[in-house]
Amino acid sequence: MRVFKNFDELRAAVGQELGVSDWMEITQARINTFAEATGDHQWIHVDVERAKREMPDGKTIAHGYLTLSLVSQLVGQVRRIEGLRRSLNYGSNRVRFISPVQVGARVRGRVRLKALDDQPQSGVRATYETTVEIEGGAKPACVAETIGVHEI
Repeated sequence: MRVFKNFDELRAAVGQELGVSDWMEITQARINTFAEATGDHQWIHVDVERAKREMPDGKTIAHGYLTLSLVSQLVGQVRRIEGLRRSLNYGSNRVRFISPVQVGARVRGRVRLKALDDQPQSGVRATYETTVEIEGGAKPACVAETIGVHEI
């Protein structure tokens, strides 16, 4: 984990890769929980028996938005800013779902700090580009440009 003592240190890292998170397995239980939380019960995600018959490789796949929802956790694994009072999700500029994540796959995030802009009241708006990689995959699952507002 890369630790930043203040926003000046974070500012010096603009354009750099901040790090790579740990691998995380995408289980059917996680997919099912996400389906329950969002109401998205499309069979390609939750019907294991049908997926065995009709999906490539016979496996269910994670929701794209499940993959996207992991981004803040992945970013949190690679960088810490000391003295933060709070961090808020400000949104996304661009998100692309490039490859499906099959159940049982492991994913990790490769995080780059794309931009940092000063905000009123002792804060910054940080733009992170996170590439969610699939272990052994030729292409990433997702590339997401997300924005966080950090305040001290």
